[in-house]
Amino acid sequence: MDPSPSVGPPPGPIASLGSLGPLNGFPPPLGPPAWDPPSGPDASQATDWNPQPGTGDPETWNPPAGTGASQTWNPPSGTGESETWSPPPGTGGPEAAGWDAAAGLAGPGAPGAPEVPVFPPPRGAAHPPPAPSLPPPVPADVPVAGTSSDSLRPDRLLRTRRRPPAGGWRKAVFVLSRGLIRPTDSKAERHRQELIERVRQPVAAGHFRVAVMSLKGGVGKTTTTMGLGATLAHQRGDRVIAVDANPDRGTLSEKVRMESPATVRDLLNDRAGIWRYADVRSYTSQAPSRLEVLASDRDPAISEAFNADDYRAVAQILEQFYSISITDCGTGMLHSAMSAILDMADQIVLVSPVTVDGARSASATLDWLQAHGHQSLASSAVVVLSAVKSPRRNAVNVAELKEHFTRRCRAVLGVPFDPHLEQGSEVDLELLRTATRDTYLEVAATIADRFGPGAAS
Repeated sequence: MDPSPSVGPPPGPIASLGSLGPLNGFPPPLGPPAWDPPSGPDASQATDWNPQPGTGDPETWNPPAGTGASQTWNPPSGTGESETWSPPPGTGGPEAAGWDAAAGLAGPGAPGAPEVPVFPPPRGAAHPPPAPSLPPPVPADVPVAGTSSDSLRPDRLLRTRRRPPAGGWRKAVFVLSRGLIRPTDSKAERHRQELIERVRQPVAAGHFRVAVMSLKGGVGKTTTTMGLGATLAHQRGDRVIAVDANPDRGTLSEKVRMESPATVRDLLNDRAGIWRYADVRSYTSQAPSRLEVLASDRDPAISEAFNADDYRAVAQILEQFYSISITDCGTGMLHSAMSAILDMADQIVLVSPVTVDGARSASATLDWLQAHGHQSLASSAVVVLSAVKSPRRNAVNVAELKEHFTRRCRAVLGVPFDPHLEQGSEVDLELLRTATRDTYLEVAATIADRFGPGAAS
């Protein structure tokens, strides 16, 4: 049947799928049939046909915009040709996927389209290996592990070093075995090491002032000052100084070998020219423990002039060059320098003998401190009972004394009697008995517990 001379496809049936050549069993891309617009008097009916710009193919027909026309080709009526293209059966084309030439290709996810089946790969086909996970690139400025100076640690470079025992049979075994056998430390040695760690903690405020005082003379106040100061200086690496603030010719300078004849008065007179630690060092004497001592005037006639303002001036100089200063106070509470000493002190050490009158004097000192606005110093005070003998030789109940002061102070410690301290001469830690050294170490650790931030407030 010949088509009418109207706008439409060229005469003849649509080419079959086999003539177009196989393409993996699927039809070629969908598009309207190729046709040529008529010429002659009926050309006006094809005014809506425009070739697609840039394709060079004038056989593609695009409907005019806004007309509602469809790109689906409709054959002329009566030709017997179908409006829907279906692939030949058995070709595996998109017929099963719901593809319709009139509605366009219904891809996955299109409304109303059936789910596209997923076919497994042919048997024996190898799956592609997963992509290897590569580590992130290392920045150029980051050193490789083990190549920086931080990797040269002592625990990796040095062989195991063993600290020899302090003494006794443990030290003998260590020496005889040439260090191959190292017995564990005793309980006393472990306690001693804990005390040393407490003593060596840094001073958070930069400077710490300790005032050693008593109302009664001859009770071991100056000896306690030297024992405490020598222990702190020996165990620590910073500078510790003891200042003699006794207006009645103090004896602190007699506890150390004198290296300089200068006194605290000379330091005050020359304070305008002091700028360095070496300048201050020329006014002090140093003990074998590295404790420095600033002596007081040995002439009672002029030592009375040492007042509160003088002490404040000396304290301000020393705090620039020393971490800890220990003041050996006078025996009275009302002399002129005592008010400044108490105002600037961070900790007081109250020394008492193991006697009835000495204990009463020490307790009265605490009463005076609480009555004159120094309640914090009284409650945080450390009481040292000096020259404590064995219970058999002591008529005073030492346990009762400790219990009394424990209720009023922070700590109570008893320094045992020591022949080296009884001599009243220079104090050398190496010449003290082990029990005496350990007691001073415990006193120093108790004082150092307040070195931390906020502990002295």
